[in-house]
Amino acid sequence: MSRRLAEVFAQTRSTNRAALIGYLPAGFPTADASVELMNAMIDSGVDAIEVGLPYSDPLMDGADIQFAVAHALSGGTTTEVVLDVVGRLDGDRAAILVMSYWNPIERYGVERFATRLKAAGGNGVITPDLTWEEAGPWLAATAGAIDTIFLVAPSSTDDRIKTVVKKTSGFVYAASTMGVTGARSEVGAGAQGLVARCRLATKLPIAVGLGVSTGSQAHEVAAYADGVIVGSAFVRCIRAAPDLPAAISAVRALAGELAEGVKR
Repeated sequence: MSRRLAEVFAQTRSTNRAALIGYLPAGFPTADASVELMNAMIDSGVDAIEVGLPYSDPLMDGADIQFAVAHALSGGTTTEVVLDVVGRLDGDRAAILVMSYWNPIERYGVERFATRLKAAGGNGVITPDLTWEEAGPWLAATAGAIDTIFLVAPSSTDDRIKTVVKKTSGFVYAASTMGVTGARSEVGAGAQGLVARCRLATKLPIAVGLGVSTGSQAHEVAAYADGVIVGSAFVRCIRAAPDLPAAISAVRALAGELAEGVKR
């Protein structure tokens, strides 16, 4: 685990709460605005930021994130822009991660991406569509300097979980439900059981994502997980805002509600 992520989870554990992890695509609604919005998340209690790397074929993303990603791409957001955004975030107060499909990293250059991300202050990368069996070059390029975060799902067998967590560092990303991302009225019923099965296989922190959108849901998940991941709900409140100041206010309010929710 990278020093920064280890510090985040140690700090949240010491205060008997789960870590709050917020996601937003770089470049949405603009590169500069995304920096302001993500730093506002940090100001309001988010412990780690997932910077989304926009991709033209976001298979796992729901309607809100698809909209944000398409908007970012149409505005000229490239991998270089994403790395610049990473470097402008407040890494002293939050861990900074990138969430990316594998194709953009491979096209950019695996070693080049790992080197540039580390230089920008990034602490880890979540690769939702990369299996550990195909991750040899990525694991070699990161080599302990950057956390490599893989996903498990309710459909993962116990044996599969055991092999995935051995290749994972930082934390285990437990997808609460099968299907695309998106804020939901309730978190997937299999999330708690998935976390319990992961705990039998690893001592790494386990964070739950896909579906959390309210403080009460965050509180529910924090009762059994080490981290709560929220993405679509942040995008949705930004889309609903008439301008950037209103979007920043909405993001602060939501982050504050979620930060209160992750207290056990």
